[in-house]
Amino acid sequence: MPQIWMTYDELARLSQCTPAEARMRAIHLSLDRRKSRDGATRVKLDLALSAKFFASIREADFDLDCAIEALQKTHRQMAELLAPNKFGPGHRAA
Repeated sequence: MPQIWMTYDELARLSQCTPAEARMRAIHLSLDRRKSRDGATRVKLDLALSAKFFASIREADFDLDCAIEALQKTHRQMAELLAPNKFGPGHRAA
């Protein structure tokens, strides 16, 4: 299982709480914490929080897939509008 480290702000967004509540949760769950070179403290997610993180990524990917599909549909519609008129047999362009 990969190690996932988050700041208290990132953990707060994942857990839908404040950074202070995320810090207290990390302490309560005895999660590993380390001070990074950038000065921010990061928390190593446990299995349950990692699963929640991966689920949030899958949801984001789904939204991205929907956006790509909508763009492709719009492209097809625009291409049809811009395509030269096709005439059947026996018809001539004026």
